[in-house]
Amino acid sequence: MKERPSFPVRLDFLDDKSRLKRSTPQRNHGAPGLGVKPPCRVLVQGLGLDSSAVRLHMVDRLAAQGIVDPLVLSAMGSIERHRFVDTALVNQAYEETSLPIGLGQTISKPGVVARMVELLRRGAVGRLGRVLEIGTGCGYQAAVLSLLAREVYSIERLRGLHGKARENLRHLHLANLHLLFGDGMTGYAQGAPYAAIIAAAGGESVPPVWLEQLAVGGRLVAPISTGASSAGQQALLIVDKTAQGVHKTVLEAVHFVPLKSGVA
Repeated sequence: MKERPSFPVRLDFLDDKSRLKRSTPQRNHGAPGLGVKPPCRVLVQGLGLDSSAVRLHMVDRLAAQGIVDPLVLSAMGSIERHRFVDTALVNQAYEETSLPIGLGQTISKPGVVARMVELLRRGAVGRLGRVLEIGTGCGYQAAVLSLLAREVYSIERLRGLHGKARENLRHLHLANLHLLFGDGMTGYAQGAPYAAIIAAAGGESVPPVWLEQLAVGGRLVAPISTGASSAGQQALLIVDKTAQGVHKTVLEAVHFVPLKSGVA
């Protein structure tokens, strides 16, 4: 894989004030190799939320739903989801539900995040290599991915969400996570090839440039429209890239925001 570009990067509109503070993350002694400290007990004042206990309950629920990858379960238990939603929604942060994050976008259900990330990893023993995320949103999935990959590039087309994700992630000091402001439809060629690509928005088809930026042996997981586009039906799509070509697998129905081009 070629040498990655230096950071912070600029995608059309990113300025120096948009830099995400980085430092060396602490090691998670409870989950070797994840690179962050284990979940601490956090009391959200005035809301009575014991983050550690509620997150552990969420992890138990994910396991009961069929998530078996121990690193995925550990990462889901390490990232405090309530930090990525509005204060008024904190008490719903660990429920199996999507929540609004502004600008017509949502944070995916914990089960959907865990499912997609587990599919992306396909049973890998250690961390993935370089990962591209299309659609940073509030930054929650990017944080989870940062614990499961050596390097994560996450691109967001909405300036307001890009800024919100920066603020949400600041306290984690994730040195291997790079937030980009730009058009996710074009991917991010400077960081390619990627061991994995994951999308948080669904289109009629996978943009060819994503497949070009995916490394041979890599995997892409994204929602894709099925049937009539007006009906809004979507399903999870897996694309495995091999030396002989690409192999596509369509899985269960999902519901994501539509994939759009440009920035706003």
